Amino acid sequence: MAAAAAATAAPPPAVATALSALLRRGANRSHSLRVSRPRCVSSDAVAEPAPALGRRGGHAGTRLEEAVPAAEGRSRVDAWISARLGGGGVSRARVQASIRAGLVAVNGRPVSKVSQTVKGGDKVSCTVSELQPLRAEAEDIPLDIVYEDEHLLVVNKPAHMVVHPAPGNANGTLVNAILHHCKISTFTCLARNSIDDDECPESSDDDVDVFDVDQFTIGEVSSEVREAIVRPGIVHRLDKGTSGLLVVAKDEHSHAQLAEQFKLHTINRVYISLTCGLPSPNSARIEVPISRDPNNRIRMVAAPGSGHRYAKHAASRYKVREVFCGGGSALVEWRLETGRTHQIRAHAKYLGNPLLGDETYGGTKSMALSLLRPRTPSKYHGDLSNLVSKIDRPCLHAALLGFKHPHSGKALEFSCPPPDDFTEVLDELRRVTPTNEGQDNDNVAQV
Repeated sequence: MAAAAAATAAPPPAVATALSALLRRGANRSHSLRVSRPRCVSSDAVAEPAPALGRRGGHAGTRLEEAVPAAEGRSRVDAWISARLGGGGVSRARVQASIRAGLVAVNGRPVSKVSQTVKGGDKVSCTVSELQPLRAEAEDIPLDIVYEDEHLLVVNKPAHMVVHPAPGNANGTLVNAILHHCKISTFTCLARNSIDDDECPESSDDDVDVFDVDQFTIGEVSSEVREAIVRPGIVHRLDKGTSGLLVVAKDEHSHAQLAEQFKLHTINRVYISLTCGLPSPNSARIEVPISRDPNNRIRMVAAPGSGHRYAKHAASRYKVREVFCGGGSALVEWRLETGRTHQIRAHAKYLGNPLLGDETYGGTKSMALSLLRPRTPSKYHGDLSNLVSKIDRPCLHAALLGFKHPHSGKALEFSCPPPDDFTEVLDELRRVTPTNEGQDNDNVAQV
């Protein structure tokens, strides 16, 4: 069922209280933690590389031998191959690397240029190239560390920061900053398949352990590369434009234990967002598979039914917590049962309510204004236009993160208020919304 009414049980009081405290106007902007915060420490030790477990993974050696349908017009060979392999996780960048490695041929002749065109009737063959190692260096980038001990740290990631190195984004990432914090000068990681543009490092959530060798076939990675891999272990990821809480493991045991919790979906993750329009009903469970959009590789698409070969199961729960401007926008709480790339963003679009500021998924400035202006007094129109023009990322924040400590087993839970750019939009929407608007709806939890 695509969207079913959510369970009537209220969220745990501690969670509801924490979210209300985070979002209350005039609330203290400091971190709200339900564990004592120890003094931050730095680790001088370099973690031992994980042993390769031999689990099949990666895409090196994947073969494509296919003729271009006669009815098709001309297209770039890299784009044509990517369209056929991309749904299985092979990125266009990986296809281009294969071309440069001489592993792609058209009509039996090796292709040397990624821009070469193919036409109907051409016979294309491709062997996907091996993963190439990326070298990341420590960089003195400020970190907002919410919690740290000898086994892990919890970081409040700012918006616009990429989590991990990827082709085209080797510097300025969260990993570069953590390397400096942990006093590790450099390390080598494996380039992951990723979305092909400035958002390429955004892959997130259930694809745990960016740097774990056992994702890949042993034959794909040389012993030298395996020996060079050290952590910090990024257990999960947030999109480049998403702010909020992220846990990082410092040792192999912690990494494995946290990864297992993500795999079993026992991690408690709560996100807050601002949407274009008001989702209906006010709370629901969305269970709609997600796959790569065949027409736009930087975007995912919620795909009901089994029409998409590579669609992955995805389930989200949402609850409207506050309504603005007669339904022109809403503050929405999200809880993830799975963690697919862009899951919240794709499910929000599926509802018809893309996130405010999410240009990739339809949450454009023009859409926001078309919903807000007709529902607000004209005296506020100029302020709204100015406000919307400044939004430069999806209004999405990872507000709460809970898990069991990988060594002690103690339940830890952290909450963190949204950053200034989010709260400025939130406060302005509250200012232009009549005080009692929407408060008579018992299904909407006002904060």
